[in-house]
Amino acid sequence: MLSRIFIQNFALIDSLEITLDKGLQVITGETGAGKSIILGALRLILGERADAKSIQSSDIKSIAEAEFIVNESLKNFFEENDLDFENNTVIRREILPTGKSRAFVNDVPVTLEILKKLSEKLIDIHSQFETSNLFEEEYQFRMIDGLSKNKVLLFNYQKEFISYKKLVKDLETAKFKLAEGNKENDYKVFLLTELNEVNLDEFDLEEVQDQLSKQENAESIVENLSLIFTKMDQEEIGVLDSLLDVKTKLAKVASLSHEYSKLNQRFEENFVEFKDLLFDLQNEAEKMETDPEILFELSAQLNKINSLFLKHKVNSVEELVAIRDQIFEEQTGFADLEILISQLEDEITKKEIQLQKLAGELSTNRKKAIPNFIKKIENLLHQLGLEKAKIEVQLNDLENFTNYGKENIQLLFQANSGFPLKPIQTAISGGERSRVMLSIKKLMAENAELPTLILDEIDTGVSGKVAEEIGNVMKEMAENMQLIVITHLAQVAAKGNNNYKVIKREISGKTQSTIVRLTEEEKLQEIAQLLSGAQITDAAVSQARELMK
Repeated sequence: MLSRIFIQNFALIDSLEITLDKGLQVITGETGAGKSIILGALRLILGERADAKSIQSSDIKSIAEAEFIVNESLKNFFEENDLDFENNTVIRREILPTGKSRAFVNDVPVTLEILKKLSEKLIDIHSQFETSNLFEEEYQFRMIDGLSKNKVLLFNYQKEFISYKKLVKDLETAKFKLAEGNKENDYKVFLLTELNEVNLDEFDLEEVQDQLSKQENAESIVENLSLIFTKMDQEEIGVLDSLLDVKTKLAKVASLSHEYSKLNQRFEENFVEFKDLLFDLQNEAEKMETDPEILFELSAQLNKINSLFLKHKVNSVEELVAIRDQIFEEQTGFADLEILISQLEDEITKKEIQLQKLAGELSTNRKKAIPNFIKKIENLLHQLGLEKAKIEVQLNDLENFTNYGKENIQLLFQANSGFPLKPIQTAISGGERSRVMLSIKKLMAENAELPTLILDEIDTGVSGKVAEEIGNVMKEMAENMQLIVITHLAQVAAKGNNNYKVIKREISGKTQSTIVRLTEEEKLQEIAQLLSGAQITDAAVSQARELMK
């Protein structure tokens, strides 16, 4: 319940504070007195956009503050959002001279998102120009679901629907990635096959180059090795014979003096090594063979690797290995995507079965509640002077799931007998809107947990008996909730549990708006003025007294 309003430095309001009670709270005042300004400040509490132009004095901040008496059912909300729960909760909105705004709940700074979520649980403001939401599917579902007791069921359905939409989006993303990958897949497969043919993990570029050079220059290698051996091993003039002669002579010197034994030993060792080297050269020359097939294979390998270097713009086998591994991982990724797509499709199928079940239950409950809804609304409309009004609710099956199940809703209306029912947005006239909206608000109030409803001149355009009945309906509504009504109808004002008047006056040469609570006598005079105008007559006072009774 809204228990207190405090407004400071907002439009024509310098400072205003008023306390409110439960039941029917009626606010009256002349056109232009500032009623809409108070509502504008309250809308800031609902999280609506702040405007620095609303600040009266540009050197201090503007404040809109509302205190609510809240029940324990909201404790979870406070805990989930790290807020201090208090039975007397204060919501405050501040607009700084710079235009920046701040929001607080029990002096704890909050985001506008949290502010909106909390205020939606506490208060609803409905103005005479806001009947257009009656034409919206979301609002029409809210009407029927409130009467159907679908709150918990709808919450569970919408939670699953959010999960379902995410799965569908993930599936679309995975399929897109796979499709994009498949566009280049054939070429990537070709590249991977080409790289695997070279057996890069065991490929030794230096060894292949060396073996190829050996095969290509085999004749030159054999010729030179043979010439070396010939020069070394020629009789009498060969190096080997000369070294043998040196060996003989050095051995003789060593036998004559022990001092030359070490030199002789060193020469012996090197002579043996030289002979081994010489015969190894001979063996290499003898076993050297050229094989055209080996030469062709080595040339092919080297050409292939050089071609890959050029194609992939790299200079080493290691870089080719890295490219091969990357392509392989991409191919594995495609396989993983196919597995993921299959898994997502299975999950979506399961989710659709679950959603179908919940949507069916929602629809069943709605269909059971619709006759009761029609009966109550038509009774209220008859009470409000639309004796011939008829209303109908159509539920139509859909192919796809929506936020409200697997059906859409359409409200049909006709105010006069003998004419077909049409969609309410085309069938309802301006004079009928306020009464239809009031009837719906009353019915929704009976099935909602909302503690406070503000109706801003929703009774505009009616008078006489209808005005009296509107007052009766509002009085009934206020028995189960706090109903704050801004009105120009004496019949409504007379039924208020408490009455307030918005007045505009000049203070120190400056126009100011404020609100005052009326005493019983002041209430009587205000109702009389609503009846007779500026000049209050005795007849108006007498009639006002009768209305108050």
